[in-house]
Amino acid sequence: METPKRQAATRMMWPVIPLLFSACGSLSDRSARSLPQASDTATGNTQLVASVVRSTGLSAVRQPYTTIRTGLAVLWHRPLGLVSGTLPVPTDLSPLPAEVPGTEEFERLLDRRRLPGRESGKLSWLVDGRSFFPELDRQIAAAKESVRMQFFIYDNDDVAVKYADRLKGKAETVPVRILFDDMGSAFAHTAAPETPRPDGFSPPADIAKYLKSGSKVEVRRSLNPWLVCDHTKLVVFDRKVAMMGGMNMGREYYSEWHDLMVKVDGPIVESLSREFGRAWRKAGPWGDLALFRKPGFFRRPAPVDGGYPLRMLRTDAAEGQEQILKATLLGVRAAKKRIWVENPYFAYDDIARELEAAARRGVDVRVILPAKGDSKIMDAGNLATARGLIEAGGKVYRYPKMNHMKVILCDGWAQVGSANLDTLSMRINRELCLAFSDPGAIREMENKIFQPDFSASKRIRHEETTDPVAPIAEAVADQL
Repeated sequence: METPKRQAATRMMWPVIPLLFSACGSLSDRSARSLPQASDTATGNTQLVASVVRSTGLSAVRQPYTTIRTGLAVLWHRPLGLVSGTLPVPTDLSPLPAEVPGTEEFERLLDRRRLPGRESGKLSWLVDGRSFFPELDRQIAAAKESVRMQFFIYDNDDVAVKYADRLKGKAETVPVRILFDDMGSAFAHTAAPETPRPDGFSPPADIAKYLKSGSKVEVRRSLNPWLVCDHTKLVVFDRKVAMMGGMNMGREYYSEWHDLMVKVDGPIVESLSREFGRAWRKAGPWGDLALFRKPGFFRRPAPVDGGYPLRMLRTDAAEGQEQILKATLLGVRAAKKRIWVENPYFAYDDIARELEAAARRGVDVRVILPAKGDSKIMDAGNLATARGLIEAGGKVYRYPKMNHMKVILCDGWAQVGSANLDTLSMRINRELCLAFSDPGAIREMENKIFQPDFSASKRIRHEETTDPVAPIAEAVADQL
C-alpha cells in the first residue's frame, strides 16, 4: 500500500507526465519514491515549472536554429520509431560488413562512413563512485588553470552540495565552470536518493543559485528545446585531463548505483575540451549566435605513453549527428564472434533486431541489464526486448542492483560513454561516447567490466520474460 508521501509524490508527477514522453522518461520513478524527497513538493513543482518555461520560451529566443532543427528531428523520429518497431523484418537489408570489428579494416570502414577520425589518447577505468569520486577529488585539487564540468544531472543532495562547496573553494584560485541540463536536474531535485539523507541536511531549492552564491563559480543550464536533453557527462581539468561516461553529480552515483567513468589522457582531450566549450557558449546569453565566435586557442596535450587511437562519437539532433547509432549498428552487424553489452535501457528496436540476427548466426550475444532500474516502464520494456533476444539464442543477465553502465564490445572493437540503447540516445538527446580497438584496452574492459559483472549477474530464463504489460511497456519505452 502506498504511503501518504508516495501518494503525494505521485500526484505531483501527474501534471508533468506528458513531458516524460518527450524526454527524461527514466526519471519518473525516482520522483515517486517513498523516502522523503530531495525538495519539498511546492519547491519541486516550482523548479519544474521554471524549467519548462525556460525549455519552451527561453530556448526559442536564444536558440532558434537549435529549436527548429531539434523540433524537425523529434517530429521525424518519434513516428518513425513507432513504425519501425512494428516492422516484421530488419530495416537494413544490405549485406553484412566483411570487416571484423577490432581490425584496421573495420576502422577504415568507419572512416568511409564519414564518422569522426581517430585521435591519440589513453583510457583509465573508474568503476563505480568509489573509483570516480576519489579521482575527481585528486583532479580538483591538482587543477592549476581551469575546471570544466558538464553533467546531465547536478543534484541537490548532500553529495552534490559537498562538491559544490569544494568547487566554490577552488574557484577562489582557479576558474570553475559548471554546466548541467536544466530539465534533467529539475526532475532529479524532486527525488530522494535510495539511502536516507544525513540528519539535519536541508537541500537547496536551486543548486545553480547555491553554486553561485558567495563564490566565483560560473554556472549555466543547458536548455531543452522541445524538451530534449543534453545527456553528456564530461569533466575537463586544465585542458589536459578529462573524464567522461555515465555518472552525474549526486548520491546515486557516489555510492548507490553501478556505473562507469573513464579518465582520458592525451591529445584527444583537446577535442573534448572544445566540446565543452561549444556547449558552454551555446548555453550562454547569445545562444546559437555564440557558435559563430571563433573558439579560443589552447595547446593540444602531449602524447602519453601507451596511447592508442580513440574515436569521439556524438548524438546531436540539432547538428544532424547520429554517429553513435551508425557506429553501433556497424559493430553489431559486422561482429563474427561476440557482442557483449551493459546498458540500463534496452529499447531501441533497430539495435535489438540486429542483436537477435547476430545471435541467430552464431555470435555470442550477451546483455547485462539492471535487476531493478530507475523506471518501471523501462524495466518492463527491457524484459520484452530480452524475450526476443533469448528466443534468438542470446543470453540476458540481471545485475543485482541498478546498473547504469553504457558499454558495448563487438569482437575487438568497443564503445563507452553516456548513450543508452533507446530512441532518445540514438536519435534525439545529445550524447558523447568514445570508441576504440586497441587490444590492451579491450582486455582491460573485459577484465574490469564484463567478466566481474557476468560473475555477479544471474541469467534470465525465458519464462521470466512473460509479462502481460511488457509489450505495451516496450512500445512506450521505444519513445523514451
